[in-house]
Amino acid sequence: MNKTPGKSSLTGLSLAALGVVYGDIGTSPLYTLNAIFSGGLHPVPLNSENILGILSLIFWSLIIVVSFKYVIFIMRADNEGEGGIMALLALALRKLGNKGKERTAAMLLGIFGAALFYGDGIITPAISVLSAVEGLELASPAFKTYVIPVTLIVLWGLFLFQRKGSARVGALFGPIMCVWFGTLAILGVLNIFSEPGVLSALNPSHGISFLIASPWIGFLALGGVVLALTGAEALYADMGHFGRRPIQLAWFGFVLPSLVMNYFGQGAMLMHNPRAIAHSFYLLAPHWALYPLVILSTVSTVIASQAVITGAFSMTHQAMRLGYSPNMETQQTSEEEIGQIYLPGINWALLLAVIALVLGFRSSTNLAAAYGIAVTGTMIITSLLAFIVVHKLWGWGWLRSGPLILFLLAIDLAFFGANAIKIEEGGWLPLVFGFAIFLLMTTWKRGRGLLHEKLQRDGLDLKHFVKSMAPSPVARVPGTAIFLTAHPENVPHSLLHNMKHNKVLHEHIVVLSVRILDIPHVSDKERLEYRTLSNHFYVLIVKFGFKDEPDIPKALKLAAKIGLPLTPDKISFFFGRETIIPKADKGMPLWRKKLFIAMYRNAGSVISFYKLPPDRVVEMGSQVVL
Repeated sequence: MNKTPGKSSLTGLSLAALGVVYGDIGTSPLYTLNAIFSGGLHPVPLNSENILGILSLIFWSLIIVVSFKYVIFIMRADNEGEGGIMALLALALRKLGNKGKERTAAMLLGIFGAALFYGDGIITPAISVLSAVEGLELASPAFKTYVIPVTLIVLWGLFLFQRKGSARVGALFGPIMCVWFGTLAILGVLNIFSEPGVLSALNPSHGISFLIASPWIGFLALGGVVLALTGAEALYADMGHFGRRPIQLAWFGFVLPSLVMNYFGQGAMLMHNPRAIAHSFYLLAPHWALYPLVILSTVSTVIASQAVITGAFSMTHQAMRLGYSPNMETQQTSEEEIGQIYLPGINWALLLAVIALVLGFRSSTNLAAAYGIAVTGTMIITSLLAFIVVHKLWGWGWLRSGPLILFLLAIDLAFFGANAIKIEEGGWLPLVFGFAIFLLMTTWKRGRGLLHEKLQRDGLDLKHFVKSMAPSPVARVPGTAIFLTAHPENVPHSLLHNMKHNKVLHEHIVVLSVRILDIPHVSDKERLEYRTLSNHFYVLIVKFGFKDEPDIPKALKLAAKIGLPLTPDKISFFFGRETIIPKADKGMPLWRKKLFIAMYRNAGSVISFYKLPPDRVVEMGSQVVL
């Protein structure tokens, strides 16, 4: 559980949370009302009654979905202080056993929810930065031709900067977003004074009347209302960085009031000037403030995009550790913060996808049609996993957990259904992207499982092998050899190949296996587990949490404390590298086996993933028919 921070620490963490957690949801006022009243194939007619109805729906959606569901309820489901859909999945799996249909269904749901996150990850930078730069059109029509080029330049700079890491400018994120939310509130209040009656939209009856008066239009409008909620998952996902209380304080104390005031200010302005809908956000400000506001908006959207990109890096890193992604090149961008990482492959893939979106959709209004389907899909999965946690782990009965989850699911499904209507307009894109990621992740997991089963079936029992080595004439050389394997009960293939080709064994043989547990972190006290066999053979299990950095040499420094005789400068690491030959049989379709093999061949090196010293690693190859 999270420790309670002191008053000064709480204030500092709340300020930092503004810069990382709330960037996405904080920049939604740039495009939400525009998307509802003038975007897509089904814009809502612009009149006073509909404005009040939409504002009421936005306000109560922020209260029910963000404030209650995420900030109050879901954030209670922390995995040793960590949040996010992967942490929630790990909690759910604890009470579902090691096998069974329920566990499989929960696992697939969680992985699909994580895959949908990537669909959201490619749209957020595109729509946020594009909507901010579009403010230039208001300054002068001549700037319209520069909107796309400027957007692409900003995005290119954003992704190019990732290799430097966010640590250097992280201290600026909080204060800048503090200025941003303060600006949202001031602009909103100034316009509310011109039409105080807009505050009546706080009454939920306006939203209900809007839905009853025009059920079909109201249902479709939910597809735009959900844009005001994008980024809600970030509140939960970033809980481990800041803690529950700072995030809650920032939300209720500053972010929520600022968002509500800005939306209501835009509504008040639209009641007087419906033609302002094309640029309803920027027209809140006086003309002299337009250029500073465009600059502030662009910087804020870059910060919002930074959080999503960093989230994609973190999600991929966790997927690698949990066995759902091949190893990829990972660079630490901070010596102090282990969570600040850079994955070049993911970074450039996201950039290409974002550029394609900007060039394909060409406006934030068009992009809004593609936005929402991935977000609402993840919301549904979060509610389903939350039910497993509250019912199985927390012990809530059906009467307590059932109605609550059904209520939240009904809202999630309504938003998802409204966005499903937009699939033809562009909503298909994040779904296709998410399904592609889901296919790759499950193919890798299943392929690795089949490979391990094959190696295990063909392997020799380690205990019998060690006993048979007593009278063996094989020469023993000084030093320690560590053989990495996923199955420590069997003889590693790399050990057999070393004996076959080099005709020697080291003085000390350690069969090492890495275990990634379903908890975020493993303490040093519980990091290592070993047993001694005869003839100077040892079995060593190294355990990491799914958010720990899998550093084997660092973990081995703890070996002396548990009585394992290891001398770091005399260790050689051996691991097997299999060449896989596909075969059409049971287990997995041939086309997926070929996909797995392609991923396997292009996977990153075990050496860099486990931080092994390259000059002490020996790779032994073999062929496996899968």
